[in-house]
Amino acid sequence: MKSHLMLSRKILAEAAKIGLTAGQPKVLDFLRVHEEADQKTIASYCEIEQATAGSILLRMEKAGLIVRRQHEGNRRSLFVSLTDKGKEAARQTELIFRQAEEPVAAVLTEEEQEMLKELLIKVNNAISDHTS
Repeated sequence: MKSHLMLSRKILAEAAKIGLTAGQPKVLDFLRVHEEADQKTIASYCEIEQATAGSILLRMEKAGLIVRRQHEGNRRSLFVSLTDKGKEAARQTELIFRQAEEPVAAVLTEEEQEMLKELLIKVNNAISDHTS
């Protein structure tokens, strides 16, 4: 848990240097990979409430990082995608994530990294099952 907190703090400190606030790096990373999604999907991926996602997205929209559009035939959902400014921020965020993870990966063998990943998934699932 302490390791996660230290890594999160490092990522947020680096993200703040490029003008990002809490929650935004993960949204940028998701949209970099998926290109477009609705608020519900983004909230689910980021494991946050839809209202929280809405606040994060509003700040990102005001900063010019994202745009929200309606799809034809679906007036109820707004779909979010990155602007050019958002795509650049997403590239920088990807680099921040990679630089934060490299020192951790450097001290573990490939086998240990895979084992750690499996164990963390197991712990996450157990916590999720207990809190649902």
